[in-house]
Amino acid sequence: MTDKKAETAAFQKKLFRWYERHHRTLPWRDCVDPYKIWISEVMLQQTTVQTVLPYFAKWIKTFPSVKDLSQAPLQKILKAWQGLGYYQRAKNLHKASRIIMDTFKGRIPQEYKELKKLPGFGPYITAAVLSLAFDKPFPVVDANVRRVLMRLKGARGEANPKNDKGLLDFLSPYFPQKKTGVFNQAMMELGALVCRSKNPSCLLCPLNDFCQAFKGLLADLWEFPGGKRKSGETLEEALHREIKEELHTEVQSEKFLIRVQHAYTQFQVTLYAYECRLKNMPRLNKNLHRWVTLRGMRHYPFPSGSAKIIKHMEQSEKIHGE
Repeated sequence: MTDKKAETAAFQKKLFRWYERHHRTLPWRDCVDPYKIWISEVMLQQTTVQTVLPYFAKWIKTFPSVKDLSQAPLQKILKAWQGLGYYQRAKNLHKASRIIMDTFKGRIPQEYKELKKLPGFGPYITAAVLSLAFDKPFPVVDANVRRVLMRLKGARGEANPKNDKGLLDFLSPYFPQKKTGVFNQAMMELGALVCRSKNPSCLLCPLNDFCQAFKGLLADLWEFPGGKRKSGETLEEALHREIKEELHTEVQSEKFLIRVQHAYTQFQVTLYAYECRLKNMPRLNKNLHRWVTLRGMRHYPFPSGSAKIIKHMEQSEKIHGE
């Protein structure tokens, strides 16, 4: 497997695993009904998920199919849409439903060219319906995905849709040919829950190893072995797992040292430091690892949070030494 293929596989595996564990349960997810997916994606444009939830439930109850929507009077549709704003979206839903009934016998088209011609089907809605409902290989770029891609790429400036081609070129090597709907939903969910516009949770992001914005934050600095605690894990369970994964050895015993809270530029992190006794010598990569005494650590640059741990150890040694 080439390095690029291995990188792509790792990117997809981490993203899929994160999405499986952390995605929100929403009524239009875990289904392949193109009608429900279409309605939800149109409603979600310019609108938050929490706002959409009651509207979506009422809409599906009132207009359960394309046929029902096409036969309803426009005034009833606009009334059901009332409060969501951008009423042209509702009008386009009505127009498109009638075309689907007249031209496609009530079936939402599965071809890009045909779907793109329908009222309200811009590049985003078209790609979303085709990938989420039919597993077609079309990436979607909404505001959340655009922000994720810009940070992964290390691109500066405003998240302008005019720059989407460059972002899609960047995404192309990572985009799968199967499970495209899951991939797209995972990217959107990552932007909504983790890679937020303000206060992103960078240390919780499954893709921070691939992110130029994150690497720039802690570039060329050293850190202690360890990592992120997974959902449901105790601190000790996370410690044992991370050491085994990172150093290929096991913790024989551990002693809690200190809890450190530190604020970076765009996020906050809580670090838990332990003094560990290992069962056997770890497997070290000379380019990535160093055995260093406490005194020797002063010659290595560390992130501020880790520096606080070192300061605590130095103070403890001084006290016990006296």
